[in-house]
Amino acid sequence: MKACVTGGTGFVGSHLVRALRRRGDAVTCLVRDPRRAAGLAEGLRLVTGDLHDPAALAEACTGADVVYHIAGRISARSEAEFLAANRDGTANVLAAAQGASVRRFLYVSSIAVGGPTQPGAPIDESRPPAPVTPYGRSKAAGEAAVRAAGLLWTIIRPPVVYGEGDRETLKLFQLARAGVGFTIGDGSQELSIVYADDLAHAMISAAELPASAGATYYAAHPVPTTSRALVQAVGHAVGRRPVVVPIPGPLARAVFWTIGSIAHATGQATVLSADKAAEFLAPAWTCSSAALARDTGWRAATDLDTGLARTAAWYREAGWL
Repeated sequence: MKACVTGGTGFVGSHLVRALRRRGDAVTCLVRDPRRAAGLAEGLRLVTGDLHDPAALAEACTGADVVYHIAGRISARSEAEFLAANRDGTANVLAAAQGASVRRFLYVSSIAVGGPTQPGAPIDESRPPAPVTPYGRSKAAGEAAVRAAGLLWTIIRPPVVYGEGDRETLKLFQLARAGVGFTIGDGSQELSIVYADDLAHAMISAAELPASAGATYYAAHPVPTTSRALVQAVGHAVGRRPVVVPIPGPLARAVFWTIGSIAHATGQATVLSADKAAEFLAPAWTCSSAALARDTGWRAATDLDTGLARTAAWYREAGWL
């Protein structure tokens, strides 16, 4: 197979690129900075550009059998900025893929599109989208662009993703090593989670099989966790028993509002803002991957303890922990 990957030097994208190369696929990566691809994988074709560069997108898509569109914004200064990347950027990639007669388009969306859930009641693809953040709404707009395009498409909505190279969950490991961990609320929030290598194989499976064309899937490990249990499991991975400190909801809202206000005043993008309170304070973010397993045979192979141990080992080797 010949694959084009946007976001290939990012956390999730790098796991996909390595998985594709391990099985011998030819891979082209659209990259803003070629230096970030150093050491990613052997034999990559690099095209320098971004989601708003039609010429670079056309070059990257030329000859590809499948486009894996992963690039996008997870933090922004405004909803308009989210939409410019996650909706308009996606439309640009779709136009290039159509111009290159690409056979399949795989879009990596987010559980943020589906919206929060209730404990013990994971959502599946039959529930209408219910995003509660600007990020979630922008990814939903990206999904709409994919469905409206004249391509064979598949959409994957991952929940929390962790693994080697992730700088977001790194913060949990650093805190746990220091002997502390924080939860928003009492720590009972239920979470679906997926190891990055498992997600990469979910994408590959979904992009290749006829049964998954025109379908939207969640991709998660079947066993959920809680925010408290996740902190404790991270502590186990680094050889500590962290003290878990719950942050009351009202205090969390105030902190998010303050961080967001400072970021707005200084023109900075931040993941933490007043808009994120609805996400962090939701009772659950859980999903079912039954449809993906039914149509492709994919199942998450890596349990939480194993994945966290591998991640911690990588962090130590890389000098991040």
